[in-house]
Amino acid sequence: MLGTDIRVKVTYQDTLLDIARRYGLGYPEIIRANPGVDIWLPGEGREILLPARRILPPAPHDGIVVNLPEHRLYYYPKPTRGKKPVVITYPVSIGRMDWRSPLGQTRIIGKERHPNWYPPESIRKEHAARGDPLPKVVPPGPNNPLGEYKMRLAVGDGTYEIHGTNNPVAVGLAVTHGCIRMYPEDVAALFALAPMGTKVWLINEPVKVAYTDGKLLMEVHPPVDSEGQTVKPNLQVMSQKLRRALGHDTAAIHWDFAREALEAATGMPAVVGLQAYLDPASADAAPGGKAAADSGQ
Repeated sequence: MLGTDIRVKVTYQDTLLDIARRYGLGYPEIIRANPGVDIWLPGEGREILLPARRILPPAPHDGIVVNLPEHRLYYYPKPTRGKKPVVITYPVSIGRMDWRSPLGQTRIIGKERHPNWYPPESIRKEHAARGDPLPKVVPPGPNNPLGEYKMRLAVGDGTYEIHGTNNPVAVGLAVTHGCIRMYPEDVAALFALAPMGTKVWLINEPVKVAYTDGKLLMEVHPPVDSEGQTVKPNLQVMSQKLRRALGHDTAAIHWDFAREALEAATGMPAVVGLQAYLDPASADAAPGGKAAADSGQ
């Protein structure tokens, strides 16, 4: 587990998007945590929930991990001898429907400040069809969607990057052409921290689980399909993902709570059961083995 949820009061000039950026959240995160609150006029003095409590994604605690359904990046700096390992996390945008983000392990193979943008021919055709033609090269500046920093990843024969943005309002959404987009201040910090060769894992895990003080916590995010598009949770599929996330652990799951969390997919950890301690003989003798510890199904 990582972080703590906090509440803040809105001042008259704040929008939810201002607050999200100030506290390292993406657009969907703050919207889901505060249903019914007006994005642009939340109301002076109104209390806003900032969901900062997270379960670490199921990937190596080494380098960079990007969990696509979560729209979030985790960076694990190399631990210093004698000091406790740390993790730094940032909200990101991922590829939209027709520009999928790849999955798997890769690494940083290039870093550049003030990059030029060379729009691929496919993107130039898309813009031309909308009556918004692009030049072959977009220089650094306010019109460059790469922002001030980019880190190139080794992904097949193509070009895939972690970079900044000239449209920070969209951070947290599936709006990029496949790349990972960050707030300007976040990508500047990561650029300085992550050296060349840093390992990068791109994963698709909408369901995360952890045990805290014997309680089973589950964090569920709206799943993304193979094209990177957010889709409505399918209870049967998400239940299967919960079982896979648990692996060989034995847990007493309260399935009413679990179903509610799987369907709501708020992205905030919820208690859905208890860690079960069964001796091997009892577990093997129970009908269905370890799965028999599930309750209410």
